[in-house]
Amino acid sequence: MAEKQTHVAVLMGGLSNEREISLRSGAACAEALEGEGYQVTKVDVGRDVAERLAALKPDVCFNALHGRFGEDGCIQGVLETMGLPYTHSGVLASALAMHKERAKAVLREAGVPVAESRVVSRAEAAKGHPIAPPYVIKPPAEGSSVGVYIIREGQAHPPQELHSADWALGEELMVERFIYGRELTCAVMGDEALGVIEIRPAEGLTFYDYESKYAPGGSIHVLPAPIKLNVYQLVQKLSVAAHRALGCRGVSRSDFRFDDRPEGTGELICLEVNTQPGMTSTSLVPELAAHAGRSFGDLVRWIVEDASCNR
Repeated sequence: MAEKQTHVAVLMGGLSNEREISLRSGAACAEALEGEGYQVTKVDVGRDVAERLAALKPDVCFNALHGRFGEDGCIQGVLETMGLPYTHSGVLASALAMHKERAKAVLREAGVPVAESRVVSRAEAAKGHPIAPPYVIKPPAEGSSVGVYIIREGQAHPPQELHSADWALGEELMVERFIYGRELTCAVMGDEALGVIEIRPAEGLTFYDYESKYAPGGSIHVLPAPIKLNVYQLVQKLSVAAHRALGCRGVSRSDFRFDDRPEGTGELICLEVNTQPGMTSTSLVPELAAHAGRSFGDLVRWIVEDASCNR
């Protein structure tokens, strides 16, 4: 009798500001999983997701959602309640990592260096500089650099967008000291750090924003990152420490800034931990896995085989 195909529901799309990127991640993962011999159903996630999954009865849910509802513990809670094994991090780790300010408290306690910051209301952030420039304003619970503003030295006032009547990124904002230097990222797979990439925004772009992340040619990835071996290894060590401190499972990715300018501080700062890293053709985790000798098919198979409840 032929062995039954494992049925994987790829959860994609969703309700967040990162819906379009999630659709791309999900499509890429679904194609790769089919190539690995899985039975695959793509599920564009809406508020009826529990009903749809109850009808589908998949063996595993591959979480390719990004942003709110998919990356913040919400969909994980639905899947735990239904008893459906799923990929990536569980309820607590997802919720913690998604809220940047709360994640920092946990990372700081674990010895992972983070930038000084505080949470303020949008009104306070809009009326005047809440901390001395340069600093960064970002929603505390969005991903993919959505809603991120860099306030430079000498800038007279906060971004005028904060006064907008159609502002849709919440009334609570995190203001964080701006960290100069290189943008570095490292993925953790299971309990093992992969390589370290330096990310350089393409010419004409000022930082690794949403466009840099997802537009073809939006950024330049240098792998392995051209940094001293001791710094390279420290990024890997801190990425594993962050993964463990937050209780992440499966694959995570930690982002850092390293100030190695001649006049710089030499500091290495963890900016955030991503529990649902992008899986598009321009994404970093597939590139890091390939550098470690794993094809995209190998990567998604490993992620599915790692799936469980009680994560």
